[in-house]
Amino acid sequence: MSRIGKKPISIPEKVEVKIEDQKITVKGPKGELSKQLPQEIKVEAKEGKIFLFPRVETKKTKALWGTWRQIVFNMIEGVVRGFEKKLEIEGLGYKAMLEGENLLLHVGFSHPVKIVPPPTIKISVEKNIIVVSGIDKELVGQVAAKIRKVKPPEPYKGTGIKYLGEIIRRKAGKKAVTSG
Repeated sequence: MSRIGKKPISIPEKVEVKIEDQKITVKGPKGELSKQLPQEIKVEAKEGKIFLFPRVETKKTKALWGTWRQIVFNMIEGVVRGFEKKLEIEGLGYKAMLEGENLLLHVGFSHPVKIVPPPTIKISVEKNIIVVSGIDKELVGQVAAKIRKVKPPEPYKGTGIKYLGEIIRRKAGKKAVTSG
């Protein structure tokens, strides 16, 4: 039995949930999200709560049960509050700027790197902090990871793009040989 999967998901007042076959659609103040559930999972909405059940109990369906319960919960959370990830740029001459909706990164390459976000994702820049926000948690994480991948932090100087609050393990580097 999945401990997470057993928990019912309460539906807030401002949120409208529609279930058709294996497709769940969540509509709220910030927008609308819909996902197709796998055939192994059954979903029901009653008395202001959503319940997910496995159709047949196997090892695979137990894993899917908890995962999809959390995905549905994140959909509801996203249309009510939204999600955001913050990235920090560190390095001499490294900077980020917005060009319309697109993000331009100057991170030590011979050319600026242009990142075009999906239409539901909003990117904002303030000094050396990049904020990626949207209603789909999965998509926000993917865009933030794509930005970080342009110039990941390196362990010697700590320069690059990292998540805000991320701790980078630093390496000592070469040391002079002591003569004895």
